[in-house]
Amino acid sequence: MTAAGGSPPAFDAWFARTPVMAILRGYDPARTVALCERAWSVGIDVVEVPIQSPDAVASLRAAVAAAAGAGRVVGAGTVTSAERVRRAADAGAVFTVAPGFDPAVTAASRAAGLPHLAGVATPSDVQAALADGQTWVKAFPASVLGTGWFAAMRGPFPGLPLVATGGMDAYNARDYLAAGARVVAVGSALDDPRQLDLLAELTAG
Repeated sequence: MTAAGGSPPAFDAWFARTPVMAILRGYDPARTVALCERAWSVGIDVVEVPIQSPDAVASLRAAVAAAAGAGRVVGAGTVTSAERVRRAADAGAVFTVAPGFDPAVTAASRAAGLPHLAGVATPSDVQAALADGQTWVKAFPASVLGTGWFAAMRGPFPGLPLVATGGMDAYNARDYLAAGARVVAVGSALDDPRQLDLLAELTAG
């Protein structure tokens, strides 16, 4: 699959080395950067910083600045409007993520030159996202959908890259990857020292 315009999706390259993404929601800028560095130290190269509030944009900016010197990738999450796409782009995000699928948001992200990861929870959502030109989608909330959902999606949508988001941690990540997720997105796991070694093992393959 290729993105609208024929270019290969950036997510393919970003997730080629590791099947894990970090989501850092609700932290102040200093803590966000500290957790970014922790994620990078265990092999997680891609970080999402949700911008559900104007204050969160400062944390996104701080993460982007830290990533620039570390050769890592930071995007904006909870991008549910064209205005949030603009904020994400202004802050230096290199991709956007949403909890659901909204053609207006995907269009705004495309216009800004930002790859977009739309949320899906049903086959209809997946079909709509694919028809819109999306090449990767985010399954949310993954822990509610369950591993069976990912296995079932392999039938009608073979090879579709799915990012499992919501309720993921170092303890259940392998189950979702085995069921068909291409990537798992973890959040609070990075704030739990007991899970760091497990995350390092996961990123190491």
